[in-house]
Amino acid sequence: MNKNELIARVADRTNMSKTAAAEAVEATFAEIEGALKAGGEVRIVGFGNFVVAHRKASTGRNPRTGETIKIPASTTPKFRPGKALKDAVNS
Repeated sequence: MNKNELIARVADRTNMSKTAAAEAVEATFAEIEGALKAGGEVRIVGFGNFVVAHRKASTGRNPRTGETIKIPASTTPKFRPGKALKDAVNS
């Protein structure tokens, strides 16, 4: 499912126009993004948690040349599914 399909399904399920559903989906994504940018997390009970993970700087190896390279520290968003979502997918 892509974003447009998600918007269409939300519109059908809630009897909203596609425009209103698109605004709701975009607003949801923007709020999750904003919370993660601020270093927080988003907990949706029964669905899962969106968190920010911090990766330390490390060294790696270029597979083509074998040369050692430095990999800088970074942050990345992660999603941890909740029990209810895991159970729904596995049933």
